[in-house]
Amino acid sequence: MSRMIAGAAALMLAAIGMTADARPLKPEQEAKIKLAGPAENCIQLRSIRNTRVRDDRTIDFYMNGGKVYRNVLPQSCPGLGFEERFAYATSLSQLCSVDIITVLNSSPVPQGASCGLGKFQPITGAPK
Repeated sequence: MSRMIAGAAALMLAAIGMTADARPLKPEQEAKIKLAGPAENCIQLRSIRNTRVRDDRTIDFYMNGGKVYRNVLPQSCPGLGFEERFAYATSLSQLCSVDIITVLNSSPVPQGASCGLGKFQPITGAPK
């Protein structure tokens, strides 16, 4: 039993700590974003190359192979756009719309707001 708990804890810790670069898009860049298929509930963790926090509600997930998913959180996540960093914990090999992210603050308190993710919408036209 303790081996199973330790294994689950190791998986959760391995998935914590996604840093991102905040890069809000200019209106002309945002106008180039197009939907590229139906929204998905989950994406594979091993396929995430990097992320870009666009604002307090929007994160673009850049995947290996060039695909980009936009996640618009159902509610604004205070401090996400300013801090540009978030963490998550999951014991699965996927990040899903039912998962929670936590804003990582620079100081004085290391953790900020915890917020639910939305669905992962494939998009085209996102700048690198």
